[in-house]
Amino acid sequence: MFKKLALAAVLAAGSTAAFADRDAGCGIGSQVWAGQSGKVPKILAATTNGLFANQLFGITFGTLGCSGTGTVTAQAVTFTNENSESLARDMAVGQGESLNVLAELLNIKAADKAHFFAVSKANFSKIYAAENASSVQVLASLQSVMAQDNVLKAYV
Repeated sequence: MFKKLALAAVLAAGSTAAFADRDAGCGIGSQVWAGQSGKVPKILAATTNGLFANQLFGITFGTLGCSGTGTVTAQAVTFTNENSESLARDMAVGQGESLNVLAELLNIKAADKAHFFAVSKANFSKIYAAENASSVQVLASLQSVMAQDNVLKAYV
C-alpha cells in the first residue's frame, strides 16, 4: 500500500511540475479553488490535481483549464475512434465526409477546410504512422502537422 501511495505522490508531483503554470497548474483542483489566493488554496489545488491525475486528461482534451493540445476535444477522440477506417481513407485522398466532420470538430473555418484537407493528405504518412496506434496519438500527430502549417497553426 505504501509503495502505491509513494508512486502516486511521485507521479502527482511530476505531473504538477511538468504542466504547471503560474499557480497550481490546470485540473479539477484549479477549477475548484479558482479565484482564491494564498498558499492554502494553491496547495489544495495542486494536491487535488495530483491526486486525481487529471492534468494529462485536461491537456489532452483541452478541458479543466488546460491548454496543452488546444482544439482536440473528447468528441474528436471519440469520433476518430469510431470512424478510424473511414477517416484514414478520407485523409489519404484528401476529402470525404469523415474528414469534413473532423474538421468541424476541430473548429476549422469553412475558408480553411480545403487547405486542411490538402495538408492532411500531404502528411498522411506522418499522421497515421505505425507508432500512432490510438486515436489520441493520431490526433496528436495531426495537431503537430497543423502546428507547422502557417494557416492551420491558428487552430492548434
